[in-house]
Amino acid sequence: MNDHGKSDSLVVPEKPPNKAGDTAAEVVEGRGLAEGNSPEGNVLRTQRRVGTQSALERIREAARKDRKQRFTALFHHVHDIERLRAAYLALKRDASAGVDGETWQHYGEALEDNLRDLSERLQRGAYRAKPVRRAYIPKADGRQRLLGVPTLEDKIVQRATVEVLNAIYEQDFVGFSYGFRPGRNPHQALDALTVGISTKGVNWVLDADIRGFFDTLDHGWLVKFIEHRVGDRRIVRLIQKWLNAGVLEDGKRTRSQVGTVQGGSISPLLANVYLHYVFDLWVQRWRKKQARGDIVVVRFADDFVVGFEHRYEATQFLAELRERFAKFGLELHPDKTRLVEFGRYAENNRRRRGDGKPETFNFLGFTHICAWTRNKCFTVLRQTMRTRWQAKLKQVRIELRRRMHASVFELGAYLRSVVAGHVRYYGVPRNSPSISAFRFAVGRVWKWVLERRSQRTRISWSRMGRLIERWLPPARICHPWPNVRLAVTTRGGSRMR
Repeated sequence: MNDHGKSDSLVVPEKPPNKAGDTAAEVVEGRGLAEGNSPEGNVLRTQRRVGTQSALERIREAARKDRKQRFTALFHHVHDIERLRAAYLALKRDASAGVDGETWQHYGEALEDNLRDLSERLQRGAYRAKPVRRAYIPKADGRQRLLGVPTLEDKIVQRATVEVLNAIYEQDFVGFSYGFRPGRNPHQALDALTVGISTKGVNWVLDADIRGFFDTLDHGWLVKFIEHRVGDRRIVRLIQKWLNAGVLEDGKRTRSQVGTVQGGSISPLLANVYLHYVFDLWVQRWRKKQARGDIVVVRFADDFVVGFEHRYEATQFLAELRERFAKFGLELHPDKTRLVEFGRYAENNRRRRGDGKPETFNFLGFTHICAWTRNKCFTVLRQTMRTRWQAKLKQVRIELRRRMHASVFELGAYLRSVVAGHVRYYGVPRNSPSISAFRFAVGRVWKWVLERRSQRTRISWSRMGRLIERWLPPARICHPWPNVRLAVTTRGGSRMR
């Protein structure tokens, strides 16, 4: 331990050696290779992997103990061949290729040579990020979402970098942040929101949407936020390379000082870091110093919902949030951001004013509705968003028309995967009618396609029913009640802080 109480393995000299090789990294961290130890290349692969994981565990422990510590020796963890190999193996094998046309299978034919060359280029600073290939995917509202497809090597290095940085930032990120974090998923965010609204004194819900968040994220502010914790200039420059790589579309390369292209492994982490400093920490301070009533916050990437007990606090929060976002180049969408009266007292209050039923709001694919159980207890009813339901059915219809003359076996296998995926996500308590209707609608589209093969062929519903029963999974509830799962995952702790 040094005079400041920090581990010597993480405190570094101000000026590291010029050469960033493995030995240089050892000098930077203040430790040398033990005399008599075999070189790393002669250690068994499993032992090296254990070593890389234990190194990250030391980083986690240091980050947990000191929230202000800046880590100045991280880069050698990124170019470690074991970590690069693990990043390669974790990639999707059938993912689209980037601008260089390199595929997962082809790269793996000479994997060890390729990884060794990549590691050496990273060490000597010869690695160059390539522009991402522009791609488009349809959204539920009919518009198209812009995605970027990085090259395979960029994906590998980004994934390795994310693993190292997660060791730090997972100790910093707040409990109500759920998006794209290890061990967290959308249903945990949905559970936290449902339990928070049901158990706290929530009467108003701010349903907010950040306009074009990934397109307006400011590079200058992002680098400043990263540097709060990362003092290793090589890591910072690596991130800047990806930010400045630009987009290649129709042979034209474009660069921008704002935005990060969705599609790369690094983008979700950068988004979380940006909103951690711009939104999460600010909300924590606001709730602690200014709020008088209950406040519930749940954020999943750039999508967040805030529940309030008092309307005046919700209005004040919204006004100050707009100012806060404007300072960092962000803007709330004027048409998609609204304050909704929602909660256990909303129905009675609106009835007295003659305003009709309580409004609903959407979050992570579900429409949230004020409802009551048979025991007259308030609850939040979650139903599949109609736009998501219709958009998915439209995709199924298009795909079935494309495969119109495929065998029943092939069509059945495809539809089984579609319905199974839909049920796995939307199969929450009290949503049976919606997922059952989706399953039946898929069966009707399948019947229509089979009959279109021949103008004289008609398929009876009794036969179609047998096909549906055989191929389409039953519409069953596969998620527990939110309060049950939240109690297990938090073990009595809070995910609202």
